[in-house]
Amino acid sequence: MSERTTSSSWASTIAQALELGGVDCRSLFARLGMDYSALDDPEARFPQDSMTRLWQLAVEASGNPAIGLNMARLSVRPTSFHVVGYALMSSRNLQEGFSRLVRYQRIIAEGSDVSFHPTVDGYELVFAIHGDRLPATRQSAEASLAHTLAFCRWLTGKPMRPRLVSFQGPPPENQEPYREAFQAPLRFNAEHYGIVFERADLDAPLPSANEGLAQLHDRFAGDYLARFSDSRVTHQVRQVLCRLLPQGEPKREAVAQALLLSERTLQRRLQEEGSSYQQLLDDTRRELAGQYLAQANLTLLEVAYLLGFADPSNFFRAFRRWFDTTPGEYRARL
Repeated sequence: MSERTTSSSWASTIAQALELGGVDCRSLFARLGMDYSALDDPEARFPQDSMTRLWQLAVEASGNPAIGLNMARLSVRPTSFHVVGYALMSSRNLQEGFSRLVRYQRIIAEGSDVSFHPTVDGYELVFAIHGDRLPATRQSAEASLAHTLAFCRWLTGKPMRPRLVSFQGPPPENQEPYREAFQAPLRFNAEHYGIVFERADLDAPLPSANEGLAQLHDRFAGDYLARFSDSRVTHQVRQVLCRLLPQGEPKREAVAQALLLSERTLQRRLQEEGSSYQQLLDDTRRELAGQYLAQANLTLLEVAYLLGFADPSNFFRAFRRWFDTTPGEYRARL
């Protein structure tokens, strides 16, 4: 089955943030069977689940559950975001830049889906962080928030203060590192990870804007996406499943229609990528189950329905098969 992956440029930035926290990433990479030297290869990519384990081991090694916020302390480099960083830089303003980030996010890391929309009093950038077979860590999401904001401050040359920063999951015991990193009101147990920006901050012209370069970077990014992931139906099916599951168990026919494919073509292309529709449905539900149970405000019944189970008892049976425990015991451990 095709694995989600993370670009070497983003993985390298994560490694720098962990090393800033005293973690020996070289030994952790070796322990996880990853090639540390590949961090310098711009074409290299790392399995998403290996990156998830890296975060888990780094928290254990450092004893610092807020280590993801170290991403705000690094010297900002556009290369952290692969070619997408340069596309952002050359945009007219951050509003246009974020539209590019949404379009090209998969180049940086396939484990993130980014959306961007206006709100009553500003603009919100929303991050949905997924794992592959393992549920994504909180630190991975917090790192994305912290580094994106640091990048925006660097791009604009201004100490931007968001209107709000939202986090899934309960508030940490020590919120001081969060206040220091974001300099903004914080909301925990939120529906999603996101940053609400002031409208004026996103509409202001960027000092590095260059329309000719922006078009050039669009072409580079488009070519990379076409080469790397447009052919990977596995990833696209997962995205459609995440969207459709809250409405009930999606039929293969509905997913094929959403991707403008026939059922037979969908089946064949998944087979070529070493997967199947049923396997992807099961994997996506398992991954989301881990994420939803980390949100204390969701009842077990709500989690079952969000995963598309009409009968909660089917959810409980599936959960025991996935995690060898009950949803209640799993949540208690969290």
